[in-house]
Amino acid sequence: MRRLLLELRRVLSTPSRNPRMAVVLGRLLGIAFLVCFGTGLYSHFLQEPLPWMVFPTRPQTLYQLSQGIHITAGIACFPLILAKLYVVFPELFQTPPIKSFVGFLERASIAIFVASSLVQIVTGLLNTYQWYPFPFPFKQTHFALSFVIIGSLAIHIAVKLPVISRYWTRSRSFDADGNLLLDDEDLPLTTAGVAAELAETTAEPVGPISRRVDGLTGRLFDWIDSAPPRIETPKQAHVSRRGFVATVGVATAAVVALTAGQSFRVLDAINVFGPRKNFVGPNDLPINRTAAAARVTDADTGADWALSVSRGSVVKTYTRADLESMTLHSVDLPIACVEGWSQMASWRGVRLRDLLDAVGAHPDEDLRLTSLEKSGGYRVTEMGHEFAQDELTLVALELNGDPLDMDHGFPARMIAPGRPGVLQTKWLSKLEVI
Repeated sequence: MRRLLLELRRVLSTPSRNPRMAVVLGRLLGIAFLVCFGTGLYSHFLQEPLPWMVFPTRPQTLYQLSQGIHITAGIACFPLILAKLYVVFPELFQTPPIKSFVGFLERASIAIFVASSLVQIVTGLLNTYQWYPFPFPFKQTHFALSFVIIGSLAIHIAVKLPVISRYWTRSRSFDADGNLLLDDEDLPLTTAGVAAELAETTAEPVGPISRRVDGLTGRLFDWIDSAPPRIETPKQAHVSRRGFVATVGVATAAVVALTAGQSFRVLDAINVFGPRKNFVGPNDLPINRTAAAARVTDADTGADWALSVSRGSVVKTYTRADLESMTLHSVDLPIACVEGWSQMASWRGVRLRDLLDAVGAHPDEDLRLTSLEKSGGYRVTEMGHEFAQDELTLVALELNGDPLDMDHGFPARMIAPGRPGVLQTKWLSKLEVI
């Protein structure tokens, strides 16, 4: 066992495990989580706005861009957080575990941050596949965990601010010869033998190479390092700092590039991991929720179907033939779903504000939309007046040059600029001015 642990320590010794690398990775990870937090809040409040909130409708691809960045940044967190843990994990085993109240805050904040972040990004990834094997509701948990992550991250940054400030810039971290300038308390947790081997086997300057470890960890290291090698073996190769950075960079670029095609058409050809592909589905457009899943049948959408538009006691009803006989408009708008996938499409239908004008709606009045769905959190939704009065907002009857497919909301659905796909209500049955 001692020989096995000795070889493991030799393999894991690396010049990449230093506070400068931890700061660089922490900086990237912090940016990624802040981007996720900001774009996530935007998506959340679009779906559940506070009474005073009004949202921009231009550019019409705003939500497509925002949510695409949200999912892409979340996916980039996978290699970044694993790399950060690789760099700092020896420090997690210091003894005694807690030396002061500041030390308690440091360890508690990082424990909460890592645990909540891993749950957040794993469940977020599963959500893009609409697979929910966990026993808690995704939407509410995802929203709550975002505040836990940002709060624990803020505490951790505050506690580690002296270290972050010390190693933030390259000029303060390296000397003119490229040697890493480490303060005494930041020297790696290793013994002289392993450190010397590290110095011999890496081509890069490593600067000061060892710090004595006290307590249980130090005694364990001494016991491991006192094990005689079974046989003489060639010295282990160690990954250089540049090699480590290149590996993390390639891994991050790969998971982003091979997934982002579901959000950004320019990368669609290399979309390997994203669950949606452009132009695949009815009307050449992917779908999330089918008519069967929503329990909408041909009987619901047959000749008896009519769309009700009302404001107070004023009610007008329109059959599909009535809508088709009105002035129809064509717009190009994306379907952009909270799961991250999106695609631009061509829609044709009746301008919503023309229907609202017919019942005497005021420009500052909002709208309630009801679907033929039998159940579901989005069977009834609300639309702010800024979307309802936009000239691009349609009660769509056609998609990509053909009548709406049943799975895309036949006989009529809503399409508006800058709205999440879950709010682009399909199988419309009722519009109420509120």
